[in-house]
Amino acid sequence: MSRLRTLLEKVSDRFVLERHLPAEFGGRRVCVTPGSALKYWRFDLGKIDPDLLRLVRVHVRPGAKVWDIGANVGLFAFAAAGVVGPEGRVVAIEPDTRLVEIMRKSLRLPENIFLRLDVLPVSVAGALGVGYFHIAARGRSANHLAVALGSSQAGGVSVSYPVVTLTLDWLLEQYGPPDLVKIDVEGAEHLVLEGGKRLLGEARPIILCEVSGHNSSFISGLLKEYRYTLFDWEKNDDVAIAQATFNTLALPQR
Repeated sequence: MSRLRTLLEKVSDRFVLERHLPAEFGGRRVCVTPGSALKYWRFDLGKIDPDLLRLVRVHVRPGAKVWDIGANVGLFAFAAAGVVGPEGRVVAIEPDTRLVEIMRKSLRLPENIFLRLDVLPVSVAGALGVGYFHIAARGRSANHLAVALGSSQAGGVSVSYPVVTLTLDWLLEQYGPPDLVKIDVEGAEHLVLEGGKRLLGEARPIILCEVSGHNSSFISGLLKEYRYTLFDWEKNDDVAIAQATFNTLALPQR
């Protein structure tokens, strides 16, 4: 890693920037921080994570109920909230209190105050309780629960603190069944889905899950057990896959 990149990563967390969502998602302003990832210095949010925005474009409809597990600065959550409208709801789960405040700052902007978007400063895991959450030494996009392996992109841990952990099935009791669940939890996805067996069996939402290599076999087996068909979302095709990949789209068999 270059010295310049290291310096940028250290100073970027101080900045909160306003950017605009693409026009197809309402063009609303949202707040971001390059302390999450250096790509947030860019002005064009449409090019920062096009696969996530494509998920909104293809699978989110007016009136839908959407959960964002591991919301980060809320790019996916705010794009989805602009689509679901007043009859839908988006629930954004994010244990990093700095990123939570950035999302709440976005919600205080005049064009966003009527969005149906709940931001919960908690983590999702396999059981109700308390866990420890690691803030990555590099970008906050690599934050992770202490019980997860995390990512090589974390560059170590800058600080850890306790967080309340919920389960997908607990959220199901509180919010009712979602239509779509996006999961990006840096290696803890096996715990998240383990705590959502009722959700998988009864609510049967569409799922987009970032899957770490060491969790691929477990995630594949669990989703197939609950009659989901898996696709590689990055390839953007309709060919089913046998093994969960990094960005796995899971569609319930009806």
